[in-house]
Amino acid sequence: MRAIELGEHGGPEVLKAVDADVPAPGPGQVSIDVAYAGVNFADLKARAEGYRVEALPFRPGLEVSGRVRALGAGVTGLAAGQEVAALTESGGYAEVAVADATTVFPVPAGVGLRTAATLPTVLPTAQALVHAVGRLQPGETVLVHGAAGGIGTAVGQLAKAAGAGAVYGTVSSAAKAAYARDHGYDEVFVGDFERDPRALEKAVRAATGERGVDLALDPVGGETFKASLASLAVFGRLVSFGNAGSAEPWRVGQPELYPTGLTVSGFSILTLAKTGPAALRALADRAFARVADGTVTLPVTAEFPLADAAGAHRLMGSRTSTGKLLLKVG
Repeated sequence: MRAIELGEHGGPEVLKAVDADVPAPGPGQVSIDVAYAGVNFADLKARAEGYRVEALPFRPGLEVSGRVRALGAGVTGLAAGQEVAALTESGGYAEVAVADATTVFPVPAGVGLRTAATLPTVLPTAQALVHAVGRLQPGETVLVHGAAGGIGTAVGQLAKAAGAGAVYGTVSSAAKAAYARDHGYDEVFVGDFERDPRALEKAVRAATGERGVDLALDPVGGETFKASLASLAVFGRLVSFGNAGSAEPWRVGQPELYPTGLTVSGFSILTLAKTGPAALRALADRAFARVADGTVTLPVTAEFPLADAAGAHRLMGSRTSTGKLLLKVG
């Protein structure tokens, strides 16, 4: 089969197409003939920085859609040829991928494989941020960083469907702001808030009459995390779900939380897949249903052939992309 592999860390050019043996599923695993593979920011961090890479060479790719090729020992509830979407530990950028059966999900009726490839990481994460972890209540306000990305696109729609009083987003360009407003956002702040975090707090306070937001969702970390915390209303909640800025983690304690009763939580779908697979399946079931019933749409805004995975990484790394990027494999 053909697969994408990196033998060293660096820019998109280190992604190489290679011939590889077709992997067989082990006990409790499923092999999948891949139709599409999702491209995620975590893939870029793996390539550039070694995020979650234990050894080289390494094959990136955290989510795929396709058809079940073979079942490992002990796997039930799935059948060869069945259309599925799956969360993989790695190796999704390939013609055949292997995933734990606990993270392989039947494609909902009426959903094609192209759309299904957008679901495994983005939709359960968005569902968790809005509901399971963020606990958004009707009438509350929410601030979302990266509003025009895959997770931001889904969160804006889910928050509106949950009855949010106002949904605010941050983006890096006017074009992204227009896209975000088309996907559930009431107001979008444009700027480089990693470099100027104080501007974020000022923008949020101005938009909310100095009250702040009830819920902030931060995938960036560092100074953006601090500014998000400072932008919360009394009893506000901050959910950290990434460290895109690769900053040193900022420790939060009593001095920051006590004065206005703030709460800080965290979420990682990749970690939950290992520590709470049953909880992940419940999240995925609820999230996928929101796609099937039309509550959430996640546009695929760019599609690349498997051999041009580097092109997909260049586009995502340019910070000009919106929505979801895919690799067409099968």
